[in-house]
Amino acid sequence: MHTMWKGTISFGLVNIPVKLHAATENKDVKLRQLHKECQSPIKYERVCPVCEKEVKNDEIVKAYEYAKNKFVILDEEELEELKKEETDRSVEIMDFVQLEEIDPIYFERSYYLSPNEGGSKAYTLLRKALKDTGKIGVAKMMIRSKEQLAAIRVYENTLVVETIHYPDEVRDVQDVPNVPEEAETAKKELDTAKMLIEQLTTTFDPEKYKDEYRTALLDLIEEKKNKDQTTTAKDKPVPDNVTNLMDALQASLDRAKKDKPSAKKKATTGKKTAASKKTTPAKKKARKNA
Repeated sequence: MHTMWKGTISFGLVNIPVKLHAATENKDVKLRQLHKECQSPIKYERVCPVCEKEVKNDEIVKAYEYAKNKFVILDEEELEELKKEETDRSVEIMDFVQLEEIDPIYFERSYYLSPNEGGSKAYTLLRKALKDTGKIGVAKMMIRSKEQLAAIRVYENTLVVETIHYPDEVRDVQDVPNVPEEAETAKKELDTAKMLIEQLTTTFDPEKYKDEYRTALLDLIEEKKNKDQTTTAKDKPVPDNVTNLMDALQASLDRAKKDKPSAKKKATTGKKTAASKKTTPAKKKARKNA
């Protein structure tokens, strides 16, 4: 299992070297977008709307937009320094609480924790202590450049980190529109609803729940493959140097034709001026003789 992070979990004077692993994975079926005409994958480019050109990775900087079209630019060195300051710290469990005290709306992602070299004994100690007390640890840690609030708990025989949203990341429930106020409910309707809930109540078994849409989509894809209902993207055309040269020559010729009249006119004007200058001394002599 891929290790995403290495660090130390501490509570009191106990330090546990650990490794972090993703506990879940996204199994969405990713669909590509093709050009309908030639079935080629659509390419998305990062283009500057002002310069009207594609921007390379080394030409991009990070910034925070504090007002419309107003930014504070942050250097990579500054961000790395902040990240290093937080990463170098051990993950300290600040409090121990009951899991039931945390509403599920706060939970974000799950990660497995495994002991790093020399951490097996302390890892086992924390796991047993959490299991026996029925508590979970609340800690702070840096994951992917973000300081996370996290809950450390036991799942089966493994320590698990559950990242938790900060309170200001959970939107105020009062802002939800059209939520009805408490209304009078008929006793018969309520009793029927409760009876239905009782009939459908069972022990939670995650294995019984399947992503039926994903299964159907994969079946459809496999069916189309078996029926040879597939397409192959065309190779990107290689630029023809001869064609490019002809285009350049034609463009040069068109430009020359366009510029020719003005050049001719300029030359004519120049001849008239020169002729006028040549006749000026003769005219002066004629005037003198007169």
